[in-house]
Amino acid sequence: MMQSPSHLELSRRGLLAAGAAGVAVATVSSANAQSNNQPQAAMKTKLSLIVNGKSHEMDVDTRTTLLDLLRENLHLTGTKKGCDHGQCGACTVIVDGRRINSCLTLAVMHEGDKVTTIEGLGTPEKLHPMQAAFVKHDGYQCGYCTPGQICSAVAVLQEIKAGIPSHVSANLTAKPELTGAEMRERMSGNICRCGAYSNIIDAMSDVAGIKSGSVA
Repeated sequence: MMQSPSHLELSRRGLLAAGAAGVAVATVSSANAQSNNQPQAAMKTKLSLIVNGKSHEMDVDTRTTLLDLLRENLHLTGTKKGCDHGQCGACTVIVDGRRINSCLTLAVMHEGDKVTTIEGLGTPEKLHPMQAAFVKHDGYQCGYCTPGQICSAVAVLQEIKAGIPSHVSANLTAKPELTGAEMRERMSGNICRCGAYSNIIDAMSDVAGIKSGSVA
């Protein structure tokens, strides 16, 4: 049986009440959505590490990369931020004797570690042998990638000397040899847009005590 028109009609008061309820629900939903999109408050933790032979203790945001900690917190701006995706090597530093891309690791992961940046290798008054070799052989041009190149070069020679095999290329021998091919493969993660690659190998060869002309 069909309802009479009087049963289907909404009163003016009922219509206004329904509209007000809808607006209230929409407002609450919008507020909740905005609340969910708000950035969370920074979570900080205490961190202790040794940088260039000096101990540092500080409160750091758990989201801070090692690169940003070095540049922003410790003001060691020699370490450069290039791609910020681990693809250029400009941010290379040495951690406990191993070279890493500092943009790809969180600072809190290095509690108690020993970090060496370009500032810790040498000074203008007393250059590290690799720094002096880069100057001698023009292993840089614009210089932006140079800190990472030098840190990586120092670590590469240590790797080869220690007999650590390279995982960069399957074409290299399991027992590393001090050759141009070995050094080039191990340095392949450090990009130089100026193209000073041959001069970099010459500098590394000089430090290693071999003639650049004899390096294949």
